[in-house]
Amino acid sequence: MAAKEFIVAIELGSSKMTGIAGKKNVDGSISVLAVVKEDSSSFIRKGIIFNIDKTVQCISNIVKKLSNNLKTEISQVYVGVGGQSIRSIKNVIIKDLPENTIVTQDMVNELMDTNRNMIYQDQEILDAATQEYKVGNQLQSDPVGIQCSRLEGNFLNILWRKSFYHNLNNCFDHANVAIAEMYLAPLAMADNVLTDAEKRSGCVLVDLGADTTTVSVYYKNILRHLAVIPLGGSNITKDIASLQMEESAAENMKIKYGCAYTDNNDIDNTLMLPIDTDRSIESRKFIEIVEGRLLEIIENVWSQVPGEYADRLLGGIILTGGGSNMKNIETAFRNHTHIDKIRIAKFVTHTITSNNPEITAHNGMMNTILGLLAKGDMNCAGQEVTQNGDLFNAEQKQGTTPKTGDLHQNPRRPDELGSGIVLTAAEKAAAEEKRRKEAEEAARIEEERLKKEEEEKKKKSMGNVGKKVKNFIFGLLKEPEDE
Repeated sequence: MAAKEFIVAIELGSSKMTGIAGKKNVDGSISVLAVVKEDSSSFIRKGIIFNIDKTVQCISNIVKKLSNNLKTEISQVYVGVGGQSIRSIKNVIIKDLPENTIVTQDMVNELMDTNRNMIYQDQEILDAATQEYKVGNQLQSDPVGIQCSRLEGNFLNILWRKSFYHNLNNCFDHANVAIAEMYLAPLAMADNVLTDAEKRSGCVLVDLGADTTTVSVYYKNILRHLAVIPLGGSNITKDIASLQMEESAAENMKIKYGCAYTDNNDIDNTLMLPIDTDRSIESRKFIEIVEGRLLEIIENVWSQVPGEYADRLLGGIILTGGGSNMKNIETAFRNHTHIDKIRIAKFVTHTITSNNPEITAHNGMMNTILGLLAKGDMNCAGQEVTQNGDLFNAEQKQGTTPKTGDLHQNPRRPDELGSGIVLTAAEKAAAEEKRRKEAEEAARIEEERLKKEEEEKKKKSMGNVGKKVKNFIFGLLKEPEDE
């Protein structure tokens, strides 16, 4: 039987592109209806698309397979944005006000608009997390209604390369797949694996992926820093593969023998680990290879934690992703960071029901895609599909599925966006057009004002000349009378 209502999310990972469809139940739980995976290692590296044609084909394949599984056409999908080059940068916008001005929501929106319109060379603003507002000398989360003469907005802008952003949008456009919403994948996952207490008291979320490691720092329920490190589990695999073996064999060795930390007293110097039928490696040397690369990853993670929050992490460190499954990973992080409170997030906080073993494994590898699924709130189901793939009513097919450019044509204001929502290409284009028209209108008004001032000056100047001529003539006429 065809599904009538469901949500579809797609994650573009470095090793796999994953599509998932699920239905939200009245009790808040989510039932996973279908999961499809495609190998993406040949066209996505470190979360970045570098072959558009292959990516378009993969997106089309995933949507088609999900549609066949669900026996329903897919009208739109939720997409996660992540990968290398994503970084955060602080920005401050200041607005001077007349004495004793009461702050309004429009003033706050103006600060947010100004921040969103900031231009960074070759970088696109994906999201802007409001840190706090400074009203006078006090910091406030909501300044509306407070009297002041100076309003300061502190923002954390999340940036990504413009080329990466445009490639992502173009791929879905060329695949003719409508984007319901784009989310920053790290934030979508954080909202679904972190507890409110962890976000409030201060924590670091570390997503240990295959090609990248994502670091998110939270304090007082606010994202304070976000960075993607171009190192992951595959770097450990490649180091092992340097022992002259296939990467697939190296990956198997890592999974079977890999350990994040081994006490020196527990190392058996006589133990040999088999590489193949003819070769083996000393256990100590293998341990040094694995721990050496992992230590580099941990050092890079800890260097991303801003100094002002390093001693405020009462919520501790939360590890997730495939790399978090390595034995003694908590000990390795604890030894280097000296943070005792470390938790491994094996699954999202939502109740998820599924018969798929990849979902029920609870190994942290599906947390991002499940976080995107949980974010969805718009029905992605289109028309029902027959067994031969045709719609029951082929005449009505045209126009039932929105095109990629049809959604979000009216750009939303920054205050209307939720946490982690990325404006689509259509919204950005519409916003740019709106800014252009506003700039033209402002220029026209300014030109009219200057023209009016010039005319008034001329009138005043002519008036002065006329007055001088009149006085001169009056003087000439008056002189004979005086004689």
